[in-house]
Amino acid sequence: MPIEARIERIYEQVVRRNPGEVEFHQAVKEVIETLGPVLAKHPEYAEHKIIERICEPERQIIFRVPWEDDDGEVQINRGFRVQFNSVLGPYKGGLRFHPSVYLGIIKFLGFEQIFKNALTGMPIGGGKGGADFDPKGRSDNEVMRFCQSFMTELHRHIGEYTDVPAGDIGVGAREIGYLFGQYKRMTNRYESGVLTGKSPHWGGALVRREATGYGTVFFVEEMLKARGQSIEGRTCVVSGSGNVAIYAIEKLQQLGAHVVACSDSDGVIWHERGLDLDLVKRLKEVERRRIADYAREHGDAKYLPGGSIWDIRCEIALPCATQNELDEAAARRLVANGCVAVAEGANMPTTPGGVRVFQQAGIAYGPGKAANAGGVATSALEMQQNASRDAWTFEHTERRLNEIMSSIHRNCHEAAEVYGSPGNYVIGANIVGFRRVAEAMLAFGLI
Repeated sequence: MPIEARIERIYEQVVRRNPGEVEFHQAVKEVIETLGPVLAKHPEYAEHKIIERICEPERQIIFRVPWEDDDGEVQINRGFRVQFNSVLGPYKGGLRFHPSVYLGIIKFLGFEQIFKNALTGMPIGGGKGGADFDPKGRSDNEVMRFCQSFMTELHRHIGEYTDVPAGDIGVGAREIGYLFGQYKRMTNRYESGVLTGKSPHWGGALVRREATGYGTVFFVEEMLKARGQSIEGRTCVVSGSGNVAIYAIEKLQQLGAHVVACSDSDGVIWHERGLDLDLVKRLKEVERRRIADYAREHGDAKYLPGGSIWDIRCEIALPCATQNELDEAAARRLVANGCVAVAEGANMPTTPGGVRVFQQAGIAYGPGKAANAGGVATSALEMQQNASRDAWTFEHTERRLNEIMSSIHRNCHEAAEVYGSPGNYVIGANIVGFRRVAEAMLAFGLI
């Protein structure tokens, strides 16, 4: 059977076996449609059905999460953990608490995590989890009760040599603390390595909070270096105003860039003279307020309710909010306005049409599985510190992060050239990640 027909048949099988999970279908298609040259060069992958096996999770766990709100009313949510692939190490991937969460979202994120984690070169497999719980507007006590109920079930499925969750959207240091406290209570073990994203005061790694945002900027820096360019002096926009966006803005500013806009789910702040990062941090990290309040303290900033951040003229764009936030029309506006580089701080934030626009325009485009791998890479560094009962300095950990992101860029760049698509980081990232997983699966036999 011709390779293209085989890949199409695999995709049709995935859609048939996973009905209605459109994000998962999108993620699978984005990866496998780039693997034709690899199958041509390594027919053993097709013979042993490596792609088909990777597309099927090793384990899918769905469970009920009952909890009581501050009014004494019982609430019921649904929890998930998809343990996708463990040939390179224990399952590793975050927990997402958001009302949009369902099995298809978790499977898309877990599938992406397989290749992202492989790209880091660290001994970690791919998984993801979460719940359709919305922590927004909930009291600390409500969040604690939910997290305790969630971990009461999850604890039986995780462990530092089995599955190591971390944070994601809606799961920060507060939630990780409550989750770890309940894990310790349920197991009677102080197993630091079972969760990452912990506070540095009790086993967490310095730079973990900053890692995804910093790593995304390091990847942009490498892409521009490969073209003889730099970040300094560039006008930038960063979607989102959560953890990833905030620290991407911080690193861009440290490297001399001019960041003029960020956003949240309600609208966009546009501050032409440059964002006041201290204010953004206070609003989002301390006071848990909306980004609209930024304009109340800076009269020269514009708040665009329901606006698109991609309408703002920039040279570097970092989508750091959520999946499919940047479509084909928005990509065309960015290109027309002079954008030269896009790197994904979020997971799959650009639609397939948007990706095509960037690639046809020849701009530097870094897909999420490569560009935002800094978060999970630093989680793996946190696991190393926990295993050795050690604590590293901020400077040492940031240096390791920079080295890992440089290595990811180099490997993706080289693979794209070897397989006939120079400068295409989508193809490079998919091939490098896939081959590392595929070789381990061959070595382990039929499992």
